[in-house]
Amino acid sequence: QVQLVESGGGWVQAGGSLRLSCEASELRANFYCLYWFRQAPGQEREGVAGIEQHGRDIYSDSVKGRFSISQGVRGKLFYLDMNDLKPADTATYYCAADPGYGCYYSALEKPEWRYSWGQGTKVTVSS
Repeated sequence: QVQLVESGGGWVQAGGSLRLSCEASELRANFYCLYWFRQAPGQEREGVAGIEQHGRDIYSDSVKGRFSISQGVRGKLFYLDMNDLKPADTATYYCAADPGYGCYYSALEKPEWRYSWGQGTKVTVSS
């Protein structure tokens, strides 16, 4: 399984920005999707973005235009740039890898059981 470690979470005021990082033991598959999910206390985990190895990306409606997913090093380092943050963005953010598959919008609503997950990094946005 792919090992994932998130970092970059913290506290920020509404309207501010944060960059989250996800370091992966190398995704060796020829095809993969790296997702970012988030989970607020008492709520289900929801997907916010995904990126394939050649750069195709997808976003949930709740973050489109404010968040940007990218690869720092293909297969090894990924980022989630979050701008214009809102209190509703407060959550623990997780990256998840799906080697051998592309990114699907359906996965943002319901992640598959097969994903590898990191331990999460907490983001708090104050009003």
